[in-house]
Amino acid sequence: MGDVIPFRRPSLKDKAKGKTLCSNGFHKWEVVKEKQFDVKQGKLVTVYRCARCGVQRVKAL
Repeated sequence: MGDVIPFRRPSLKDKAKGKTLCSNGFHKWEVVKEKQFDVKQGKLVTVYRCARCGVQRVKAL
C-alpha cells in the first residue's frame, strides 16, 4: 500500500495573501530590466511588474 498524504485545506488567510491589496488597486510595482525597447512602438519603454500578482504595466518615455 502507498504512503498516505495528509490533506489540509489552505486557510482563508493563506489563500488571499497578497491578492486583496492588488484587487483594490494597491500594486507593488517593480521595474523589469530585461525589456527596455519596444519594437512595435520604436521607443524606449519602462516595463513595470507587480511583485504580488504579476500584472504588467508599460510606460513610454
